[in-house]
Amino acid sequence: MTDTMNPNAVHLTDRQPVVTGPEMLASLVPPPQFDTATFDSYRSDDAYPSQSEAKDLLQRFAGKSVAVKRGGFFSRAKKEPEMKPGVYLDGGFGVGKTHLLASIYHAMPARRKYFGSFIEYTALVGALGYKNTVELLRGADLLCIDEFELDDPGDTMVMTRLLGELVGTGTRLAATSNTPPNALGEGRFAAQDFLREIHAMSDSFQTLRIDGVDFRQRALDGQAIVHDDAAYAARIAAAGPTASDDLFADVIRHLATVHPSRYIRLIDGLSLVGLRDVDQLTDQSEALRFVAFIDRVYDAQIPIAATGVSLDQVFSEEMLGGGYRKKYLRAISRLNALTHSIEDPAAP
Repeated sequence: MTDTMNPNAVHLTDRQPVVTGPEMLASLVPPPQFDTATFDSYRSDDAYPSQSEAKDLLQRFAGKSVAVKRGGFFSRAKKEPEMKPGVYLDGGFGVGKTHLLASIYHAMPARRKYFGSFIEYTALVGALGYKNTVELLRGADLLCIDEFELDDPGDTMVMTRLLGELVGTGTRLAATSNTPPNALGEGRFAAQDFLREIHAMSDSFQTLRIDGVDFRQRALDGQAIVHDDAAYAARIAAAGPTASDDLFADVIRHLATVHPSRYIRLIDGLSLVGLRDVDQLTDQSEALRFVAFIDRVYDAQIPIAATGVSLDQVFSEEMLGGGYRKKYLRAISRLNALTHSIEDPAAP
C-alpha cells in the first residue's frame, strides 16, 4: 500500500462532471495531438505500401489533388473512379489511421464537419435522443468516426440508421477501426465484419486496409513504467496542483457512477493522472469502463504515473482471449505510451 495521497493534488473521485448535448456537439473535433495533422505530416512506412496508397486515395476523397505519374508527353492521366460517400480505414494499432482521419477533417473544405469517436456519437444520441441528433447533424458536410465499434448490437443499429439518414442528405463519412496486428483472424475486427454489420450502408463505403507496425511501440520496450512509492510521489509533486492522485480501486468504482460521455470532463485541466496500487481487473464491465477512460486520457495526451501492477498487465489473460480482445490490446498500447511520456523531474 502506498503512502498517504498528496493533499495538493486533484482527486478524480471528487469530480462529478455534467455535459450538455450542445457542449458534446461542440466538442466533436480532432483530439489535441491531431490539431495540426495533415497529409504532408503523415509519415508512411516504405515497408508497408498500403500506407502511402491509402494516403493518396484519402487526399482525393478530401478534395486535394494528387500528383499523377504520366507515361510520356502525349499520355493522358488515368481517369480515377468516382469516390463513394464513405471511406473505411481498417488496420492494426498505431499505423496512423487517426492521423489520416484528422487529415481528412482538416483538408476538406467543409462548412460543417464533425470528428468524434464512436462512443461520442452514441453518447450524443443518448443525451439528445435520436431525432434531435439527426436534426443537429443534418446538413453536415463530413462526419469522421474514430474507433467504430461493433460490440453492442443496439449501438451499431442506431449508428447505421443515423449514418444512412445523413448520407441520404449529402453527408460524407470517414471511419476507422482497429484490428490486432498479426492476429490471423483471431479476434479480428476487419472490413468484412464492418460491412456485414452495417449491411444497408455497406455500399456507401470504400474500404482501405492499412498495414504496419504500432508506432507507439517502436521506441518502447513493450512494458508500462511502474514506480515505487518514492518515485511516484516525486512525479505527483513535480506535476504540481494540476496532477491527479487516486487509488486505482477508487477510480474504477467512480467510473461506474459517471457516464462514459463525461469521462473527458473528469480529466479537464490535468497535467498528469496518478494511479496508486493498480491491480489486475477481473470484472468485464469495470475493464471496459477503464478502456473508455484511457481512450479519453490518450486523446488528451495526459501522462500517467502508477504504482502496483504494471498497467500492461491490468487485463487478465481470460479477458485478452475473449471477444473484447481488440479493445484491451489497444488500451495496453496506449497505457504503455502514456507511462513513457512523463518527463523525469530529475533529468537535466
